Amino acid sequence: MSERSIDILLKKAVELKASDVHFIANEVPALRIDGQIVKLKIKPYTEQDINQAIDLIAPSSMKDTLSYSYDFDFPYEIKDLARFRVNVAMSFGRRAMTIRIIPYNISTFDTLNLPRRIEKFTELDNGIVLVTGVAGSGKSTTIAALLNHINNNHKKHIITIEDPIEYVYKSNKSILTQRQIGIDTPNYIDGIKYALRQDPNVILIGEIRDKETVESALHAAETGHLIFATLHTFNAVQTINRILSFFGPSEREMIRSQFAEVFRGSISQKLLPHIDGKGRIPATEILFSTPTIKDFMKKDELEEIYKLVQKGGYDDMLTFNQSLYNLVKNNLISEEVALACSDNEVELRHYINGVFSGSEGL
Repeated sequence: MSERSIDILLKKAVELKASDVHFIANEVPALRIDGQIVKLKIKPYTEQDINQAIDLIAPSSMKDTLSYSYDFDFPYEIKDLARFRVNVAMSFGRRAMTIRIIPYNISTFDTLNLPRRIEKFTELDNGIVLVTGVAGSGKSTTIAALLNHINNNHKKHIITIEDPIEYVYKSNKSILTQRQIGIDTPNYIDGIKYALRQDPNVILIGEIRDKETVESALHAAETGHLIFATLHTFNAVQTINRILSFFGPSEREMIRSQFAEVFRGSISQKLLPHIDGKGRIPATEILFSTPTIKDFMKKDELEEIYKLVQKGGYDDMLTFNQSLYNLVKNNLISEEVALACSDNEVELRHYINGVFSGSEGL
């Protein structure tokens, strides 16, 4: 094993447009391409091979962590090729490694096939915007597109707090400060606390994981900052419930009201195979907070939010089924794929068959 051999493998993964590379002891390394696992036609990596690879690419500041931590993340970079987010874990007492490929180039809304209506989030001055989805659904890429749009069009100070840093931005009209957990700040709580003293306009919180991070995000939003963050949830209603779930029953009414005041909206997405079999494309649910939605949140009538969004693109909002229908109509995904991933197949069939009035204009 040499540094060159792991780099050669990663270069091959980039050439094949893989999103991730998987290493498991005594198995052939595998790539995830267009959502599918593809095993490479090379020899299996032994436990020693994986340990040597980790030792070669891990930052010197994290070498001590190798001896006692079960799970940890760190960035890696091959100059002029790409950045990588490396996760090291244990499997049957042996090291395993998953490497996420992060391109240098930050895509635009158009190249990602994201609805241009999400540009409205970049015009905000304060509040919380959440980008949600399962692991591998493109949350980081969407947030990068949002932040870079601000960077290219507005004169602001953007601070990112990430674990680890993924996309690297070049300041344009805005200036950017990027801080990595464990290197530039000990944790999200301290990162947000001290970010507020650094004259920011926009703060990215890489992931909301606990009650304390929610409280810090709420405070930052209440003091006049625009907060972007990610959550592992499927849709807007589940996202709101997840935020509330971090708190005990006696706290939820207060937090519900507090969150309703600063919540500006959410983007929930799934990546689906393109109809031509090349690449994937996002289906998105988009929610913009309105006085009516704020009222529903405060009254804990979350089921009414979906009904409101469903009403023909109300205030530029979009349900997953409406997004799926648009993708089918524009011949970007197959009808079968759309129906398979819909959480309301009957409703989607109605859209496709033109049963719901106004579906042509979604």
